[in-house]
Amino acid sequence: MMAPNWSVGPVQILTRRELALVLSHLAFQSIRSRNARMNRAIFRLACCCGLRVSEIAWLRLADVFLGIARPHLRIRAETAKGGRARVVPLWWDAATLAELTKWKRERESQRARPNDAMICCLWPSRLGQRVIRHTIRERFRSACKALGLERLRTLTIHHGRHTFISHALAGGRTLAAVRQAAGHTTLLTTSVYLHIAVDDDAVPGQLFG
Repeated sequence: MMAPNWSVGPVQILTRRELALVLSHLAFQSIRSRNARMNRAIFRLACCCGLRVSEIAWLRLADVFLGIARPHLRIRAETAKGGRARVVPLWWDAATLAELTKWKRERESQRARPNDAMICCLWPSRLGQRVIRHTIRERFRSACKALGLERLRTLTIHHGRHTFISHALAGGRTLAAVRQAAGHTTLLTTSVYLHIAVDDDAVPGQLFG
């Protein structure tokens, strides 16, 4: 089987320092802003769970499994690339689990039902309605503004997926486990990320900042 004819470079992932900067900035904004809290959830889903933008758009509250031994996200076949359903572990990163738990509870407090969108429109007249991929991309960019304009020009939401895979491997997860979480067809695809160096040490139980 041939190796992928593409590569991933350091500019296409966020370092832990960058992750921490974005999350810290959003945490301050989140105290008063529901928009910032949702942007934080989008950022976590992209960078700390590796979801593609379409998968974020179609993620339902019922797809977020909490309060069990192995909390996880369920990516349904009809929303996944190539129709490959998968499970994305939330137990790999304590901070991501805590934040997505808070956002799901906030959505439930809005009287959202299990089949409603995890990420939704927040305008009062359209509260709970699913948002399009362009909106999610723009919200991701808004979340990353703390990194500065020059860095922002280099980033897309798909780089969040590169970030998740790279940090999971650097944090000691096996190729097989990361392949399953990312939904790659082969281990060769996952192995493309092995050469990317992570700039500092992870906190135990917290891979992504």
